[in-house]
Amino acid sequence: MALKNYTTSTSVEKTLSEIQGKLAYVGAKRIMTEYDDTGNVVALSFQLELNGQQLAFSLPTDWRPVAQVLERQRAVPKSRLEEQARRTAWRITKDWVDAQVAIIETKMVTTTQVFLPYTVTSSGKSLYHRFLEDEHLMIGSGNVN
Repeated sequence: MALKNYTTSTSVEKTLSEIQGKLAYVGAKRIMTEYDDTGNVVALSFQLELNGQQLAFSLPTDWRPVAQVLERQRAVPKSRLEEQARRTAWRITKDWVDAQVAIIETKMVTTTQVFLPYTVTSSGKSLYHRFLEDEHLMIGSGNVN
Protein backbone atom coordinates (compact mmCIF):
# COMPACT_ATOMS: atom_id res chain seq x y z
CA MET A 1 0.00 0.00 0.00
CA ALA A 2 1.36 3.42 -0.95
CA LEU A 3 2.22 5.81 1.85
CA LYS A 4 -0.38 8.53 2.44
CA ASN A 5 0.57 11.89 0.91
CA TYR A 6 3.70 10.49 -0.76
CA THR A 7 3.06 12.54 -3.92
CA THR A 8 2.33 15.84 -2.17
CA SER A 9 3.80 18.96 -3.70
CA THR A 10 2.57 21.16 -0.85
CA SER A 11 5.48 22.98 0.76
CA VAL A 12 6.39 22.34 4.38
CA GLU A 13 5.75 26.03 5.07
CA LYS A 14 2.17 25.90 3.75
CA THR A 15 1.47 22.72 5.70
CA LEU A 16 2.88 24.28 8.89
CA SER A 17 0.61 27.27 8.40
CA GLU A 18 -2.40 24.96 8.07
CA ILE A 19 -1.44 23.05 11.23
CA GLN A 20 -0.89 26.29 13.15
CA GLY A 21 -4.34 27.48 12.09
CA LYS A 22 -5.94 24.26 13.37
CA LEU A 23 -4.03 24.46 16.65
CA ALA A 24 -5.11 28.07 17.16
CA TYR A 25 -8.70 27.09 16.36
CA VAL A 26 -8.71 24.59 19.24
CA GLY A 27 -7.17 27.06 21.69
CA ALA A 28 -3.41 26.79 21.32
CA LYS A 29 -1.41 29.84 22.34
CA ARG A 30 2.18 30.86 21.60
CA ILE A 31 2.66 28.54 18.67
CA MET A 32 6.36 28.30 17.83
CA THR A 33 8.32 26.55 15.12
CA GLU A 34 11.38 24.53 16.17
CA TYR A 35 14.27 24.10 13.73
CA ASP A 36 17.26 21.76 13.59
CA ASP A 37 20.83 22.94 12.99
CA THR A 38 20.32 22.86 9.23
CA GLY A 39 17.26 25.14 9.31
CA ASN A 40 14.64 22.45 8.80
CA VAL A 41 11.49 22.35 10.91
CA VAL A 42 11.44 19.48 13.40
CA ALA A 43 8.49 20.37 15.66
CA LEU A 44 5.70 22.76 16.44
CA SER A 45 5.49 23.85 20.07
CA PHE A 46 2.46 25.47 21.63
CA GLN A 47 0.65 26.07 24.88
CA LEU A 48 -2.80 25.02 26.02
CA GLU A 49 -4.59 26.06 29.17
CA LEU A 50 -5.79 23.42 31.62
CA ASN A 51 -7.51 24.52 34.83
CA GLY A 52 -5.96 27.97 34.62
CA GLN A 53 -2.44 26.64 34.03
CA GLN A 54 -0.52 26.93 30.77
CA LEU A 55 0.91 23.60 29.64
CA ALA A 56 3.62 23.32 26.99
CA PHE A 57 3.32 20.82 24.14
CA SER A 58 5.68 19.82 21.36
CA LEU A 59 4.41 18.09 18.24
CA PRO A 60 7.47 16.56 16.54
CA THR A 61 7.61 15.28 13.00
CA ASP A 62 10.53 13.11 11.94
CA TRP A 63 11.01 12.83 8.18
CA ARG A 64 13.61 10.03 8.36
CA PRO A 65 11.18 7.11 8.89
CA VAL A 66 9.10 8.51 6.03
CA ALA A 67 12.20 8.56 3.82
CA GLN A 68 12.83 4.91 4.66
CA VAL A 69 9.31 3.96 3.57
CA LEU A 70 9.55 6.02 0.38
CA GLU A 71 12.91 4.45 -0.42
CA ARG A 72 11.64 0.94 0.25
CA GLN A 73 8.60 1.59 -1.95
CA ARG A 74 10.82 3.21 -4.60
CA ALA A 75 8.28 6.00 -4.71
CA VAL A 76 10.69 8.90 -5.16
CA PRO A 77 14.04 9.34 -6.92
CA LYS A 78 16.95 9.46 -4.46
CA SER A 79 17.77 13.00 -5.55
CA ARG A 80 14.39 14.20 -4.22
CA LEU A 81 13.99 11.77 -1.33
CA GLU A 82 14.77 14.02 1.64
CA GLU A 83 12.67 16.97 0.49
CA GLN A 84 9.74 14.73 -0.46
CA ALA A 85 9.99 12.90 2.86
CA ARG A 86 9.87 16.22 4.74
CA ARG A 87 6.78 17.37 2.79
CA THR A 88 5.09 13.99 3.23
CA ALA A 89 5.86 13.77 6.95
CA TRP A 90 4.33 17.16 7.67
CA ARG A 91 1.26 16.40 5.51
CA ILE A 92 0.74 13.20 7.50
CA THR A 93 1.01 15.22 10.71
CA LYS A 94 -1.48 17.76 9.34
CA ASP A 95 -3.96 15.00 8.52
CA TRP A 96 -3.57 13.63 12.05
CA VAL A 97 -4.19 17.10 13.53
CA ASP A 98 -7.25 17.52 11.27
CA ALA A 99 -8.68 14.25 12.60
CA GLN A 100 -8.02 15.27 16.20
CA VAL A 101 -9.72 18.62 15.65
CA ALA A 102 -12.79 16.79 14.33
CA ILE A 103 -13.16 14.74 17.50
CA ILE A 104 -12.46 17.85 19.63
CA GLU A 105 -15.22 19.72 17.77
CA THR A 106 -17.72 16.96 18.53
CA LYS A 107 -16.68 17.13 22.20
CA MET A 108 -15.79 13.44 22.17
CA VAL A 109 -12.49 14.50 23.76
CA THR A 110 -10.86 17.69 24.99
CA THR A 111 -7.94 19.38 23.30
CA THR A 112 -5.68 18.57 26.23
CA GLN A 113 -6.70 14.90 26.13
CA VAL A 114 -5.69 14.60 22.50
CA PHE A 115 -2.30 16.22 22.90
CA LEU A 116 -1.48 14.86 26.39
CA PRO A 117 1.33 12.50 25.23
CA TYR A 118 3.05 15.55 23.71
CA THR A 119 3.03 17.57 26.97
CA VAL A 120 6.52 18.82 27.74
CA THR A 121 7.49 17.89 31.31
CA SER A 122 9.83 19.81 33.62
CA SER A 123 12.67 17.57 32.37
CA GLY A 124 12.07 18.86 28.84
CA LYS A 125 10.89 15.46 27.65
CA SER A 126 7.42 14.59 26.47
CA LEU A 127 5.04 12.94 28.91
CA TYR A 128 5.06 9.89 26.65
CA HIS A 129 8.86 9.60 26.88
CA ARG A 130 8.75 10.06 30.67
CA PHE A 131 6.34 7.11 30.88
CA LEU A 132 8.76 5.01 28.85
CA GLU A 133 11.70 5.92 31.09
CA ASP A 134 10.08 5.53 34.51
CA GLU A 135 8.43 2.20 35.19
CA HIS A 136 6.75 3.65 38.30
CA LEU A 137 4.69 5.89 36.06
CA MET A 138 3.49 2.96 33.99
CA ILE A 139 -0.16 2.15 34.13
CA GLY A 140 -1.02 -1.42 35.09
CA SER A 141 -2.57 -4.00 32.81
CA GLY A 142 -6.05 -2.75 33.60
CA ASN A 143 -6.99 -5.99 35.33
CA VAL A 144 -8.83 -5.38 38.58
CA ASN A 145 -8.51 -8.95 39.89
